[in-house]
Formats: sequence, structure tokens, C-alpha cells
Amino acid sequence: MLGNKRGIKQNTYVPDYVVFDFETTGINPNRDAIIEISAVKVKKGEIIAVFSSLVNPQMPIPYGATQVNGITNEMVAEEPTIETALQKFLDFIGDDILVGHNIHTFDMKFLWNKTETLFGETVANDYIDTLSMARQRLPQLSHHKLVDISSYYKISTEGAHRALNDCIMNQKCFELLAKEQVKNPPKICPRCGGELTKRRGRFGTFLGCSGYPACRYTENC
Repeated sequence: MLGNKRGIKQNTYVPDYVVFDFETTGINPNRDAIIEISAVKVKKGEIIAVFSSLVNPQMPIPYGATQVNGITNEMVAEEPTIETALQKFLDFIGDDILVGHNIHTFDMKFLWNKTETLFGETVANDYIDTLSMARQRLPQLSHHKLVDISSYYKISTEGAHRALNDCIMNQKCFELLAKEQVKNPPKICPRCGGELTKRRGRFGTFLGCSGYPACRYTENC
């Protein structure tokens, strides 16, 4: 949903949510474009609806991007522009919690940038980044990419780097990461309800809210 304030990062499991993923022409939300939007709506841990659309970026897709996701200029030539595709995506997600892998530093920045530019408002949905969850719940892994987490849980990685396939993989990983969370429940921020995570500052290790910078609560370990 659109609003005046950006949503806050959360880190605790919810049974109802939307997993989403973008494929883009690059990594800079200010100058690069979204070329694929996919999402799956989940209720009580089960997928109940799917949204997926290629997007015509109205600019050439760089060769390097095509090498990663397989999306070509020919594939998007007759597809809707970002304004149309993004509005349909916003209708699909409603006010649900958003879930995705590495969305805190990537997908959410694209989402905020495009909605603010096109519609004059921002996405107010809170969100959960499974990359953060995986780093906290599976510290024994040397890498925490989505394919690494999927492989750890013996989930097929076929079709990785296409948005809908990544959403389906991510949804399965999120449910399994939640079980890890039940075994070792996190400490919760008393101000906003986000998870407190260990951080290292000038004076040593402390607990800080995962909703930073929106929430700046800290306490001693």
C-alpha cells in the first residue's frame, strides 16, 4: 500500500505475506529500470495466488543483465511499462508484509524509488529480508545467497534468477528459516516490535533494532 512513510524492516515470522522479486537492468535504482516483477501471496504458509509480469524498460537492456537473468530486449518489447506493471503489483500486495532475499539493500530501494517517482507516495508495507534471517539463523554457512540457502535445505534451484522462480524458492526457504527461529527465538525491540540483532560499535558489541534507521533502539548485550 502507498503512504507517506516507508515500511520498517522486521525479522520475525508471519504466516500471511507476499514474497516478491525484481529483475533489473542494473543495481542503481536512480538510473536502472525494473524489467520483471513477480510475487506470490501466502496465507497460513501456503501460496494462494501468483503475480508475474515482464516490464518494458523503454531503454536497452545491458548485455550483462541479460547474462544474469536471461531477459532480452525482444522479450520485453510488447510488455507493459513500469507504471502499469507496478500499479498491478501494488494492487496485488495490498497491505501485506513483504518478504524477499536481499530486499533491504536492493529490491526495496527500487520499489521506493519507482513508486515515489511515479505516484508521489511511497510503499508503507513493512518487510522481512530473508538474507538477514539466514545470516542469523545459519551462521555455519560461508555464503547466504538464495541459491546457497535453497541448496542447504535441498530445494531445487532450477530457473534461479528469474523473478517468479526466485519467489517460489524464497517462500520455501522463509518457512524453513522460521522453524530455525522457533528453536532460537529472537529478542524483540520494545519500541517497534522488530528483532534486536548483535552489532559492533566503537565501544564493543551491543543489541540494535533491525528496523534501523527508522527505529534506533539499542541496549547492552
